[in-house]
This record gives sequence, structure tokens and C-alpha cells, in this order.
Amino acid sequence: MGNRFVPAALHDVQPEEAGCLHGTRRGVLSMFMEWAKNDPMRIFWLAGLAGTGKTSIAVTLSRMLQDEPSVVLGGTFFCSRTANVPELTDARCILPTLATALAEISPVFAAALTEGLNADSRAALKSVSVQLTTLLQQPLAALVSIGRPIVFVVDALDECSDENDVKALLRAITTLSCDAKVKFILTSRPETHISTSPISSSGSNSILRLHTIDTVEVTEDICIYIDDAFSKSQLTRPWYSDADIKALAALSNGLFIFASTVIAYILDLNSVKGRQTRLNVVLSAVQESKVALGPLDAMYEFVLTRASNEAKVEPKELEATLQVLACILAARVPLSVNALTELLGLDEDELQESLQRLHAVVHVPDDADQPGLRTLHASFGDYLFARNRIAPSLGNEMLARGSLRVMSQQLHFNVSNIRSSYEPNPEEKPSSITHSLEYACIQWIYHVIDFAVPAWLDDEIDKLFCPQFLFWLEVMIVLGRISRAAAMLQLATSTVTVTVT
Repeated sequence: MGNRFVPAALHDVQPEEAGCLHGTRRGVLSMFMEWAKNDPMRIFWLAGLAGTGKTSIAVTLSRMLQDEPSVVLGGTFFCSRTANVPELTDARCILPTLATALAEISPVFAAALTEGLNADSRAALKSVSVQLTTLLQQPLAALVSIGRPIVFVVDALDECSDENDVKALLRAITTLSCDAKVKFILTSRPETHISTSPISSSGSNSILRLHTIDTVEVTEDICIYIDDAFSKSQLTRPWYSDADIKALAALSNGLFIFASTVIAYILDLNSVKGRQTRLNVVLSAVQESKVALGPLDAMYEFVLTRASNEAKVEPKELEATLQVLACILAARVPLSVNALTELLGLDEDELQESLQRLHAVVHVPDDADQPGLRTLHASFGDYLFARNRIAPSLGNEMLARGSLRVMSQQLHFNVSNIRSSYEPNPEEKPSSITHSLEYACIQWIYHVIDFAVPAWLDDEIDKLFCPQFLFWLEVMIVLGRISRAAAMLQLATSTVTVTVT
């Protein structure tokens, strides 16, 4: 289905996002399961403020639906800004992905879908309304006889980048005309473009607003959540009390993301003294700043300050930490630790230490060569930009500079180590093309554009491409990105004031 299918769904959601559910949250799940099996309403909208546990519920619910014989989990789509995958913020990718997922488990649906695509092979690249008709509505007619409800789960619609595409998707879903028992579970923040859409009609859709659940009940859930996490990571002797758990839950103010951030920060140490020290520091420091900043911002402020230096905030160390975070947020695809090290020109140990201090808010892959660096929750990036801790252009500036430097250092004649020009290109990326070089060659122009292209950058581009243009082109060919290379050159010639060829 062209480039509108995103092979990232339930199994790709990171464990930190899944969390665990207790008490009231389990009651919410039971309600969802009952709705999926018996309620005549087609859409269930789960609305909640940032950090209230929407993704945790969506992940757990999806796994329960997978194991429920009276329901068919048709497909899932987890929108995400933190994954640094553009398709996961593109609402036009949602319906093609759901249709592909259902086709993988239903040969009958797959046959009907194939018939529709034979008639319109570019349907997945067209408007959302065309996608709905060709990819879902028409082929779903073949599933009328199965009797079981077919449920699709779409999480974090507010993280899609184009509000108009989201509006179009919601209009299409609410107007779906189909005899098959099809249902949609949608989660999002109550953003204006979503809360004013047709899904907010309680007369035709089911709605649950997580942030309206009694605070006392949510706090009890968070107490259980924290106690569960702490008890699974016991040491040689007790290091926390019931009073500590209640104090942390009270500071969370109903936000599960606050609790999970605190848990990750404290459990990062494996000594009784270390954990007790961090626990006491969190309780005192966050309590002092909570009134001025709010609980989630206070937690992020605390983690960021502590990340710069365990004993004292050093300006240079804080600046380096912010640069790392800015690059993680600006990266167009997930980077590995080694790639970011090379792009920033840092010492690997220095970067690893900085990332280790950010363990509570940044996911770091175990393998330094494995892509996957990202913030654990979109609200952390929101905090950094809203509080002006990071300038919006900083990450693009660092990655633009780094991409040009990496290409200048690593591009050379026969960079792919092919023995003869008569041999076909290798099926896999040659080891001589590092992850940092791959990223730089494919993404450089986009960071240059977003950095507003100061005059000195024009000169750097000219110095690089005049002698090394063919080497860059070789990398793009080997990576199978030659068509993208042409588009990038068009962007470059319309953006920079020198000729890059």
C-alpha cells in the first residue's frame, strides 16, 4: 500500500509506555471489554491530560482483546512524537496500517482488499475519505457473517502533526457505513481540534475522560503502582516506607507519568543508601517547586537539574545535556548512541554518562549500535520547549553541523567497498557505511532547512559537495534512496545560496 503502511503497532510499544494497571484502571479495562463485546456504539473516545495513563490503558486493552475469543482485534496504531518516526505522527498512515493488520489475520478481508486495490492501486496515498472507502468500508462487507465485533485501537491522536488530517480521519470514522460489527477505540488529549469533532458527541459515541475520575481513586491506584514497582526491586534490607509511597503518590497529583519518572530515577541506583537519598531528595525538592510549576513540570525540572551534576549544577555540563536532549528531540529517525556520539563529535563515555543521568526520561537502547534513543513521554519535550530550556532550532543546528561534518570525514571514493562497478548493489547496507553516515546523507538537508541556513552554512555545504558530491550519491544509491536524492537536491538548490553540485 505504498508508503502509507507503518509496520509499527502493539508489539513495538516500549515497556515504559505500557506501565501496569490496578484498582480503578482495571475497572476501566473491564468497562472497555464489556463495551467492545456488547455495546452498539461504534466509537469509544478515551480522553485524558498528558501523563494520565492513556497509552498504558490502550496497550493493556489491546493485549486483552488479542486473547478475547469473542472479539477480533483488527489492528492497532500508536501515534508517537517521541519515536522520531515521521509516519507515526501522520494521520494519513493510520487507516492503511489498520487495513494491512486486518488483512494479515483475515484471508477473506485480504482478498476483498486486494480487489479494491486492483481497481485503485494508489488509494492509500489519497485522502482519508478515499482510504476509508477503499481500504476498510468496501472490504469489511466481506466480514458481515463472522458475527464477532472487529475492534481497532488508535492511541494518542493528539500526537499527529497535521490537525486537518486528524479532523478528516475523525469525520471519516464517524460516517463509516458498514454492516459488519466494526468498532474504534480512540485515545487522545482533549485538544480543541479533537474535542470539537464528531467523536465528542456523547449521544452517538461512548466517552470517558480520565482526568475527571475522582482524584482519591487515582491516587490510590498510583500508590499501588509505586508499591508494585518498588517491591519488585527489593534490596538486602528495606529502603522505603508506606508513608514514602503515599507522599510520592500525593505529589503525582493523578499523573502516572510523574510516578513512572520518579520510579525510574530512584531505581536507577542499586544501593539502599543511594535509593534512600534519591527518594528523600525527590520528596523535598519536588514539594518545594510543585506550587510554582505544577507536579509534572516540577518533576522534569528536578530530573534535568540533577542530570547536569549530582552535587552542583555546572553551566557547561547543563549546556551539553541540553544539546543532547535537543538532538534526540530533533532527530528525524531514532538514533543509536554511537551515531549520536559521532554526529555531536563527543566522547562516547561522556555521552553515555549524560544519558545515564537522564535514564528517568530518556530511553537508551542496551546496544550502543541499536537505534532507539527517544524521550519516554512527549510531555518532556513539551516542557523543555515551553519553559525555554531548549530553543526550537538548537537540535536542528547541532544535527545540521554534525551531518555535514560526518559526511566530510567519512565520504570517500568507493565508500561502499564494491569490488567492481559491474556488480549489483549489495542487498544489505555495507559495514563501511556507518549509522551516522547513513543518517547524515539522508537527513542533512532537512536539518539545514529547519535551522534557517545562515551564510556560513552555505559555505560549508559548498566545501563538502563540490569535491564529494559523487561519493554522497554513491551512498544514496547503495541505500536505495536515489529518488530521494533528487528531491533533496531540489530542496537544497531552493534553500541554500550556493550550488551543491
